[in-house]
Amino acid sequence: MSQICLVRHGETDWNAMGKIQGRTDIPLNSIGKRQARECGEHLACSHWDRVITSPLKRAKQTAEIINKSRQLPLIEMEEFVERCYGEAEGMSKDERLDKFPNGHIPKQEERFVLNERVMHGLEKIQQRYPNDKIILVAHGAVINTILAIFSDGKIGSGKTKLVNACISHLHFLENQWRIKEYNQVHHLSQFNEIKEGMK
Repeated sequence: MSQICLVRHGETDWNAMGKIQGRTDIPLNSIGKRQARECGEHLACSHWDRVITSPLKRAKQTAEIINKSRQLPLIEMEEFVERCYGEAEGMSKDERLDKFPNGHIPKQEERFVLNERVMHGLEKIQQRYPNDKIILVAHGAVINTILAIFSDGKIGSGKTKLVNACISHLHFLENQWRIKEYNQVHHLSQFNEIKEGMK
């Protein structure tokens, strides 16, 4: 049985500023690096066979930090690169709404293209590594696409706000991927600090 642990990349400066990144290649900031280390510490409790990552810096850095102590095979797959947001990249939500009030963003990757690309990537993983446990580091739109497809739209795109460095789990059962859990953040110290402050 294949298992995939989906990890959203750690925080970048653009995440902190609320800017949409898309294919713009922004590296992790110090908080993002800490989040990646905390993911690595959490995932060290389980066996994994390999790490797959989007080639963009923020995902690749997260994957490398997670993989630092175990040195598993690390594979880049273009299928899991973030959605291209065309002319909206670098803008805040308010700026996007002001400039593109009808929601049509020039040069943005079409939804059906994103869906096909991501599903093709998952098919390749299942064909190449049918019995492996895999850590897959990707992006918000990519992970939300996966969640939306396998939940029949109950969660994911347009409904789920994924936290930086959150974890979601997929299992391949009865010839299909199933969501075991999603948007898990209990491994991140920032949320434990909030809980402590509320006591």
